[in-house]
Amino acid sequence: SELHIEVQKVDHPSRVHLDIEADDIEAEVRRLEALGARRVAQVHTWWVMEAPTGHRFCVVARSSPGFDAQASEWP
Repeated sequence: SELHIEVQKVDHPSRVHLDIEADDIEAEVRRLEALGARRVAQVHTWWVMEAPTGHRFCVVARSSPGFDAQASEWP
């Protein structure tokens, strides 16, 4: 599987920020909430989330060329 890394400045203290691609953003956000994450803010079409550890991450629409072939499926 391909890993895409970008460097960007963030305003939150965790200093590391991940984006999770999903073909159904709302379903993925609900799945992550069930695991303890919380919604912080909706930005355009994606959600900024916060893990129980305080780390921020986003759930974004799929955009990787190989998304369908490489995506994980959760029950």
